[in-house]
Amino acid sequence: MENFAVAERPPRDEAAHGAPGGPDIRGVLGGLFPDVAVPAPRAPGRRALIGAAQVAAVGVGVVLLLMRVPGRPSWDGIYGEDFWMFLPQALQRPWQLFSTYAGYEQLLPRLIAQFATYFPLPRAALVFAVSGALVGAGCGLFVFHASAGHVRSTPLRAVLGAALVLMPVALMEVVDSGVGTPWYLLSATFWALLWRPRTRSGMAVAALMAFTTATSMVLAVLFLPLVAARLIVLRQLREHAVTAGWLAGCLVQVPMVLSGYLSGQSRLNQQPGSLGHSLAFYAHDVLLPSFGWHLALRLQSAAGRTLATAGVAIALAAMVGAILRTQPANRPFVVTAVLAGFVLSVSSTTLTPNVATHPVVLYLPGLESGSRYTVAPIFLLEAVAVVGVDHLLRRRADGNRRRVARLRPAMAVSALVLVLASSWIADFRYAAFRSERNWNWAVIATRWRLECGRPHTHEIVVHTAVIAQTLRCDRLR
Repeated sequence: MENFAVAERPPRDEAAHGAPGGPDIRGVLGGLFPDVAVPAPRAPGRRALIGAAQVAAVGVGVVLLLMRVPGRPSWDGIYGEDFWMFLPQALQRPWQLFSTYAGYEQLLPRLIAQFATYFPLPRAALVFAVSGALVGAGCGLFVFHASAGHVRSTPLRAVLGAALVLMPVALMEVVDSGVGTPWYLLSATFWALLWRPRTRSGMAVAALMAFTTATSMVLAVLFLPLVAARLIVLRQLREHAVTAGWLAGCLVQVPMVLSGYLSGQSRLNQQPGSLGHSLAFYAHDVLLPSFGWHLALRLQSAAGRTLATAGVAIALAAMVGAILRTQPANRPFVVTAVLAGFVLSVSSTTLTPNVATHPVVLYLPGLESGSRYTVAPIFLLEAVAVVGVDHLLRRRADGNRRRVARLRPAMAVSALVLVLASSWIADFRYAAFRSERNWNWAVIATRWRLECGRPHTHEIVVHTAVIAQTLRCDRLR
């Protein structure tokens, strides 16, 4: 991908008022989709250097993600459904990628599992871990580019991409696995739907991101209001490659969701959770750990869960309120990001009510299964902070020379970096659900190969964490 510069936004009055007599819906929503200018031509050597830097950044992100899981390294163990669902099914039915699980299609985890079958069996864990880390780091790079319309500062865009890669709560369930990749995609697709790339390669990447997310994570349908806003504001067909990708992915999901529902295997067949539990989950497990997981533990230990949550919520409300009051141009983005995170969290925990009763911020092995539902909402709150700080930097760059005005951006940047870096360091590596449910793949793979090594053995029955499955020995490399 290329590094895109940002064109000047239209004046606020022009963006907010489409016709005499007051604001219109198109003008109000226009601030969600700022224009992105075509980059100036660069010398071949400079383009190669920028490309190499981005590849290196993804490589560093992969290494950091692989280092985060303590105990048994992630490349020596297979996590969750990668072990007991996606890999066995890829071995049983090669390239049957469109199959309902949990009531919907999960394309990317199945693709990763199918890819793993082409490697020697003992290397399957490594393939899952590296693939998961590569998707996480790649999504961070994508956010760096796709946020260019809202964040003009290149260093701040790098901070935003790093915030996704080093998300503290992601270590509980999401990192270094195939099954966890859709949760990175969900955060990246939010930005894909706001992005207006001006090159065909950028459009293709945005469309692919939206399609992959929608075919791997049914929650992507909740971006429908954002897609509708894009259709209202942007009238040219060339602006809607990402829209087409999202729609195509949703159309793939429709028969899968219907099949899961009719067979009684969908969460839609279950009794939904209460709104009260979902709201409590959002407060205690999204807002409270939004400044860092270990910080949330310390606050809770010192003041109790309710007071700690209230304190963090007040701080977040003050930040969001200050941006809404002083940065009119950013109001559409701030409202959209906060509401999107809230809806994703509440919808998830309503359809999966058991996770809303298990606290994420208290480390109790086996009781962290809802942490994946907090990744996107927390990331979007961090995005609001980055966008707000970027606005302050732009005001200073526009020539405001008052001393207080010069100090305010510096203080805001320092506070942002301090909070994020503190959580990245404190929460970089800790034992959690991801470590507890990381099966020792070397032992399992050796047992499968020994069983297939017996004379006249063509199939074996493997007992995974959930079910027993039959595998053909000629498919175990």
